[in-house]
Amino acid sequence: MRSIRLGNVAIDGEVQGKGWKMALELKTPRDDVTRGIGQLAEALAYGYNRVVMVTTLKAARDIDSKVFERLGLILLGVDSKGEVKQVYPTYAVSPIEC
Repeated sequence: MRSIRLGNVAIDGEVQGKGWKMALELKTPRDDVTRGIGQLAEALAYGYNRVVMVTTLKAARDIDSKVFERLGLILLGVDSKGEVKQVYPTYAVSPIEC
């Protein structure tokens, strides 16, 4: 995975499928989540179908989901066993649902 420049920001990576692109932004608990949301909003402006923020499960549960709801962002949390949990939205989302 490599950093991808989009205008004034860079995202950490992307996943591509047939007819869709998903932007990924990885954040540690000490990273600036607000900046990450801005990076994901920029990715939407640059044509990504879906955008995902990945952080620790504990940090993800502390984030207010209102911003994710408004912008249609996906929030994933990784627990101490390395298992990925979708925190927001609370239902499974396909990358090509737009």
